[in-house]
Amino acid sequence: MQRIHLICVGKLKEPFYLAACAEYQKRLGAYCRLTVTEIPEQRLPERPSPAQVEGALSKEAEAIRAKLPNRAAVVALCVEGVACTSPAFAELLARQAGGAGGKHLVFCIGGSFGLHDSIKETAIERLSMSPMTFPHHLARVMLLEQIYRGFKIQERSGYHK
Repeated sequence: MQRIHLICVGKLKEPFYLAACAEYQKRLGAYCRLTVTEIPEQRLPERPSPAQVEGALSKEAEAIRAKLPNRAAVVALCVEGVACTSPAFAELLARQAGGAGGKHLVFCIGGSFGLHDSIKETAIERLSMSPMTFPHHLARVMLLEQIYRGFKIQERSGYHK
């Protein structure tokens, strides 16, 4: 069974995000071994300087690297990433499940200021959810839904229309 990890900066607190994530995690149990790891978001002043943002992102990147499993194939979610269709995303899941020498597929979602460049540079793919801006907590729900949709596309179910 494919191993998928989500490493997310920031803790979900809102009940509606928690409920949505729990639903997709339950559904995904039939398709993969899913692990969700939350990394604390670094605290910054209301108007941080670029150096303060860089320092916070660097610390978050350290924490992300500490949680990466051995032989991780990292996919970074970032604004400069490539948007793809749901069928193309399903192909990405299938490619990583098929080969990759037993690698864990790891999706990284940054906090309010995104991901440090060092995480994006090690990624096998950089994905964008949309050219629009979404809260990073909503991005987690959207990603879980797309992973579920990807597996449903692979099995040719009617879920994806």
